[in-house]
This record gives sequence, C-alpha cells and structure tokens, in this order.
Amino acid sequence: MNYREDKYGEKLSLLGYGCMRFTKKGNSIDLDKAEKELMRAIELGVNYFDTAYIYPGSEVAVGEIFARNNVREKVKIATKLPQYMIRNKAAIDKYYNEELERLKTDYIDYYLMHMLTDLVAWENLCKLGIKDWIKAKKESGEIRNIGFSYHGDTEMFKKIIDAYDWDFCQIQYNYLDETNQAGVEGLKYAESKGIPVIIMEPLRGGKLVNLPSEAKDILAKKSKWTAAELGLRWLWNQPEVTVVLSGMNTIEMVEENCRIADSVEAGGFTEDDFKVVADIKKILLEKTKVGCTGCRYCMPCPKGVDIPAIFSCYNNMFSDGKTEARFEFARLVGVRKEPAFASQCIECGKCEMHCPQHIEIRKKLKEADKALRPLPYKIGINIARKFMLEGRKESK
Repeated sequence: MNYREDKYGEKLSLLGYGCMRFTKKGNSIDLDKAEKELMRAIELGVNYFDTAYIYPGSEVAVGEIFARNNVREKVKIATKLPQYMIRNKAAIDKYYNEELERLKTDYIDYYLMHMLTDLVAWENLCKLGIKDWIKAKKESGEIRNIGFSYHGDTEMFKKIIDAYDWDFCQIQYNYLDETNQAGVEGLKYAESKGIPVIIMEPLRGGKLVNLPSEAKDILAKKSKWTAAELGLRWLWNQPEVTVVLSGMNTIEMVEENCRIADSVEAGGFTEDDFKVVADIKKILLEKTKVGCTGCRYCMPCPKGVDIPAIFSCYNNMFSDGKTEARFEFARLVGVRKEPAFASQCIECGKCEMHCPQHIEIRKKLKEADKALRPLPYKIGINIARKFMLEGRKESK
C-alpha cells in the first residue's frame, strides 16, 4: 500500500474505505461479511475509514468490528457532524457523543462538518460556538483533525476553505467531474493552502465503470486497465489527491483496489492514458441531455439561477437514475439559503452570449426544471426549505 501524508505528517493510505455501502442482510448490515472485508483491507494496508452519522447502521458496524478485533490504534476513523440537523449548541455535543458511543471510541481522527453547500451553514455553526467547541476537542485529543465535506460550486468551496483553519476537506471528484462542483480548480486551491483533500465518488457512483459499449471498445483496444482502474489511476496520478474513498463490499473489490493503490504513483499517467480518458469522457458527454461542461462561463446569473448545477443534475437523470438525480438537485439547488431554480430565469439571454458550447440555455432550463421538479418533488423541496430556513432563524 502506498501512503500520502496529512497536514501533520501522518501517513494515510492512498485507498480509503468508504463505509456507506456495506452489504445488507434484511434491513441491517451483514456484520460478518463487512468484518471480513474491513479486516482484509486493514491487512492489506488500508488505514482510513470513512463513515457518517446518517449512514444507516454504518457507525455502529464500524465500531463493533474494530472493537471485536482490537484494531482501533491501527486505523484512522473519519466521521461527520450532521450540521444540517443542528439547531442549538447542545445538539453539537449530543450528536458527537452519540457517534463516540456508536464507534466505541473516545476520539475521532478526522471529523467533518457534513455536506456544507454554502458559507451560511458554517457561519450558523460559528454563531453556536463551533470554533470554541472544536478548539476544546482538539486540545483534549478527542478530535485529531477537523474538516468538511462539500457539494457545491468552485467559488463557494474557496470561500469555505478561506473561512477557517481546516486540517482537511472532502470533495466529489473524478474525470467526469473535473470542472464540476469543487473540481480540479478547487483541488489545487486546497493544496495551495496546505489542506489535504479526500476524494469521494471517484467512479461517479459506478458510471465510470458501467460504460457505454462504445467506451468499452476504446478501453479494450487502447488501455491495459479496467474501467475502474483507469478512473482510480487518473485520480492518484495527481499529487494533490491525498486519499481516494471506495465503497467496497466484496473481498475481490478490496483486493483489486489495494493492488492498484500498491502499484500507482503520481505522474505515472502517459499521454496515451490521458487520450483514453478524453475519448471515454467525450462519449459520456455525448450521451448527456445537455452538453454542459461545467465551465461556468454562463455565470453569474443576474437572478441567481445555478445553470451548471441544474444541467448536471438533469444529465444525471439519464445515467445515475431519476431518484438520485432529483435528490442531488434538491441538495445542490433547492435547499440553499437563496434558491437557484430555473423558474427564476427571466430569459435575458446573457448566459447564452457567453456559452462556448452554444447551448440554448433558456430552452434547456425549462426542460430540466420540468424533469427535475415534478409536482411531488416541488412540494417536498418547499417543505425542506421551510424546515431549514426556520432552523437557521433559530440559530441566530
């Protein structure tokens, strides 16, 4: 296993274990199966394990397995404060202490503010005294590193990076999302500030593995790697990437990913490798409903419409599935402090003047909004917005 260092020189395995997708047995996690997989990963050198308060049963399973096998001092546990559920100062301790109990530990190695999407969420936590709370926990050793996980655009990511002295961060990143969300620009910005970056969704939830037939043909003819290996190696080729999380749920997957992480090095990609990625990416983009590359030349919209985020979610409906894409849409667009819906468009056309892809943005926004916000989802998003806005008022 190869390792890269965190902010303080601790060695972290290139491959991290994402603990959200354990195999279920009925309505519960198959603990015996998960135990075999986690222990095999540890045996092969994986030392970073990522879970969260809202992953059903995950923290309890991780805590039980690590306690059974007496490996707590061999591993780094990352888990997350559900900041979107925090309404008062007491709730911070409530959730944190519950996580300690679930994980059967008295400290967390890497603690994240879960799913920050805008600076307002962090500012509300600050009003509740989160900075003093973090300072006390770090001084006592109950938290070793503090960070955040992020879903949002590049500029907001930079603002959150600059808002606090973070120890690390976690972003969605893969070769299809190179210019989406935080993107490569955000990755390099974090690195320039000395902040290690943990990668989630390295294979876009399987989209970069379950390729269209045309892309499979290119891979078979021009690469010696599988689709998964190509995606992982593309990430590890970048020295700014510290850990790549994989939601492994078979022994075979654990062993294969560890094999790759054991043989890879930054800068190892050749021109031919980059060409294969570019060709596959082109095919994937050709199969999308809107040819948006996420360049953001169309932004900012004078009425606050997040055009790239809406088109990204719309495209994902035809690859990731309608339910997943609509949930992503609600998270990225619908529940911000200031909404960014397509219905806010006044058809001024400024966006189309700057679009290098010559997309009929006004027309496509209407299509996307109709697909992403059918009546039941529109009602659900409105309820969620009301709940979150009331919570923000209470925290002031």
